[in-house]
Amino acid sequence: MSSPISVTVVMPSLNVAAYIRPCIESVLQQTLRDLEIICVDAGSTDGTLEILEEYARKDSRITILHSDRKSYGYQMNLGFDAARGEYLGIVETDDYAESDMFERLLDAARRDRLDVAKAGYFLYYSREQRNEPCPIGSKAMCSRVFCPVTDFRSPVEQAEFFNLKPTIWSAIYRREFIREQGIRFNETPGASYQDLSFTFQVLALAGRVRLLPECYLHYRQDNEQSSVNSPGKVYCVCDEYDAIQAFLDSHPTLKGRLEPVMARMRYDSYMWNYGRLADEYKPAFVRRMSEDFAADMTAGKCVRRLYPLYKWRTMALVIQAPEEFERWKAAEKAGQPYTPRLPDESLPQKLRVRLAGGIACVRDHGVAYTARYAAEKIRRRIQS
Repeated sequence: MSSPISVTVVMPSLNVAAYIRPCIESVLQQTLRDLEIICVDAGSTDGTLEILEEYARKDSRITILHSDRKSYGYQMNLGFDAARGEYLGIVETDDYAESDMFERLLDAARRDRLDVAKAGYFLYYSREQRNEPCPIGSKAMCSRVFCPVTDFRSPVEQAEFFNLKPTIWSAIYRREFIREQGIRFNETPGASYQDLSFTFQVLALAGRVRLLPECYLHYRQDNEQSSVNSPGKVYCVCDEYDAIQAFLDSHPTLKGRLEPVMARMRYDSYMWNYGRLADEYKPAFVRRMSEDFAADMTAGKCVRRLYPLYKWRTMALVIQAPEEFERWKAAEKAGQPYTPRLPDESLPQKLRVRLAGGIACVRDHGVAYTARYAAEKIRRRIQS
């Protein structure tokens, strides 16, 4: 009889020969030894598969699966379906893990009988050999076990929690929880943000979650082939929200509670996606933003208290005057002063928008930066 497996680590790969060795070695050298490692390759042509086969010959814990689709979600579902571990983990094959990552996560998960144990991560810049720690939650948040749907007293806090970066690879998930709840990745082509809908399902259905203050996974920032660095994938983030809506439609007891959370998440995801797109793709995506925001607003999914004022006003601008939004953002990118104008906007409303923008700038960049930015805007106005 084979020994029980504590954690199955699923590792999806496609043409990552430049990064795969340090990645897989970081998993093989884990202090937790009773691992199962499932590598799911989607037809690599750069030597990745041969490297995986080399390691599989040396270590019997490695299994290689072959995906007939170039779809991250499909690869992950293949790996999760084949997994035998008590818990499931993910390591993407251009990243690497601290040697005690899975031991620490498993200890927490077993101690508190968790569906999900989730830690922080590092932003890893290999060219500079620099790691920036990114804790996943505050000390207060990391001090307790909670249910994301029922245990937040404030709807705003709940929306902010669901809106944390998905970071599916900094967590482990109880295998029976994933299977019993029927949680699946969206199987759209490519590696395009399928972590969004997966994480939403996990948080919506988990009864016992704990955040750990430590950071364990090193998340590579300078792989130019990564999906977050691919400007052509214009609408993939929209596909994820279609999948989230389908999930909520199939779970009516969650729908009323979480649709406003989804709408707030959509705003932030779409604004992030707009910011990363190449200029030629932005006009079309703004039109899609306008349509989807308007649909959420009309359906009553947008709850005012879940949005900071400047985000609420920006969403209204995208809905009512998408061309004005584009002009504003183009001017902002060029460093030119521009005050966006909503139809029939009054002076008090303008003042509130500017005040909200100033508060947001202080929060995101600090007082010193905001002061310099304001002084530069004043100087440009005087010169013009």
